[in-house]
Amino acid sequence: MLTSILFISVCFLAYANGANDNFKGMASLFGSGTASFRQALTWATLTTFAGSITALLLAQTLLVKFSGKGLVPDELIHTLPFMIAVAGGAGMTVILATRYGFPISTTHALLGAMAGSTLLATSGTISLSPLLGNFVLPLLLSPFVALLLAGLLYRVANRWLNHRQLTDNLCLCVEKPDSLVLAADANMTLAIGTTLIPALSVDGQEACAGRQASLIWGFNFERLRDGLHFCSAGAVCFARGLNDTPKIAALLLLAPGFALQWIIIAVALFMLLGGVFNALRVAETMSHKITTITHEQGLSANLVTALLVIFASKLGLPVSTTHVAVGSLFGIGLVRGKANTGVITSIALSWLVTLPCAAVCSAAISYSLNTYLQ
Repeated sequence: MLTSILFISVCFLAYANGANDNFKGMASLFGSGTASFRQALTWATLTTFAGSITALLLAQTLLVKFSGKGLVPDELIHTLPFMIAVAGGAGMTVILATRYGFPISTTHALLGAMAGSTLLATSGTISLSPLLGNFVLPLLLSPFVALLLAGLLYRVANRWLNHRQLTDNLCLCVEKPDSLVLAADANMTLAIGTTLIPALSVDGQEACAGRQASLIWGFNFERLRDGLHFCSAGAVCFARGLNDTPKIAALLLLAPGFALQWIIIAVALFMLLGGVFNALRVAETMSHKITTITHEQGLSANLVTALLVIFASKLGLPVSTTHVAVGSLFGIGLVRGKANTGVITSIALSWLVTLPCAAVCSAAISYSLNTYLQ
């Protein structure tokens, strides 16, 4: 019975995670008008699911960290009521935030739920060293790193584009070398004049033609930019699925009767369903309320988010995709002077409330279960 309750609790947490998190990588696509909500949601669903399945191969370290080892006493980890309380407390917190449109961190909620159940079970005893080193520091630092990198990347890219003054219709062209000069000397031998190696350049088609350059490939800059934007958004969702799936699956890792591959697949499916049916409120907050988003800004934010989350997944650092994505968007908004500080303040407060809320919910579930089982 307890195993079934644990499975349902983990699936509920996966559903809540998908509802709150699946669309975050697509916020710039939807906010900039590059894609409609339905198009962005479809792309988010496919790429998140792909990242979740890939977690089978690349995210084993996170599976160990979020099983609670080091943070929670071993005798407590192996009890099903503890795992049920953690999954239920985190799931309740995330779904509540989703209801009000706040993009919070499932990592944060899991951390608070673990702490709440542990404090109740051990009468206030908890190991703070792994809590700070393995969890709190990555969660605190990641949004600031994302803010700085996204702002820097956008400023550099914007200056380069303004300097180049690129038009929509560009071409990749090759500069023609000087003609071979044939000269006959006294011995009727041929001497070759100056010859230059052809050079590649990107410019407007008229400029290429004026320099007598040969057109190799013509392309539309807007289409190229939007294509890169779509790819970067997909990379963020892929990275999120890769980073979050092991955190949730770890709760079932020690339960009897579950194979790892089926745990991952079940978590991935319920994350997919949560994103499909309950993503709209958080999508509006991320896409339209933090800052106005243009195509170039969205591309910069997505690149920074994807790289940071994938890098953290490889190292086994439990960073929050939410923190990184919001930090990237806010960093770009600050550079442009168009960041909505009121909304960011509300989001930051929701992040602060996440830990105690999850802890209280988890402790309440743990107390109820232990009382029922006695």
